Amino acid sequence: MYKYTQSWFDGNKPVWDSVIPNANISTILEVGSYEGNSACYLIENLGAKRDIEIHCVDTWEGSIEHQEGGFAQADMSAVQQRFTYNVETATKKVNNNVNLVVHKGMSENILPKLMSEGKQGYFDLIYIDGSHQAPDVLYDAVVAFKLLKQGGCMIFDDYLWSEPLPQGLDPIRCPKMAIDAFLNIYCRQVKIMPISI
Repeated sequence: MYKYTQSWFDGNKPVWDSVIPNANISTILEVGSYEGNSACYLIENLGAKRDIEIHCVDTWEGSIEHQEGGFAQADMSAVQQRFTYNVETATKKVNNNVNLVVHKGMSENILPKLMSEGKQGYFDLIYIDGSHQAPDVLYDAVVAFKLLKQGGCMIFDDYLWSEPLPQGLDPIRCPKMAIDAFLNIYCRQVKIMPISI
């Protein structure tokens, strides 16, 4: 039994169900883990078929919308505890080896560190779901792309997400602009996968 307080990832499952279980994925990088819902999904669906290695990157300090929304540091500490419990629970459910590597810190520090450790072109799947600020999303996409295997899959979350602000929409505080910029700049190196559910 998992301990989730948020169901943000549940809306992704029908799309992921059409792609992930049938893909040949054994190395995964997740930027933004929160309570581990997506990591547990990947562990259950991929770890049931083969040994997997999953790297989870998160600060467990909350992002700007958490901080401005009144999430206390103690709350984020509880989020990290739930993440640990949840991924341990998922790992026990599968028969294959799950090499879970947790990187606590900012993606702007962790991703270059992975590159310096020889992980260029290493990951079959990269899931970008960390900061929702456009400059951060663009940074994560560009650096993570160097860590992705040729023919690998990169998934972005929250493409149309927007932060409810008193002054209205601020495009810099949304992922869409960054994802569009990344896809435009790398248009000759990426292929957008059509998904039907």
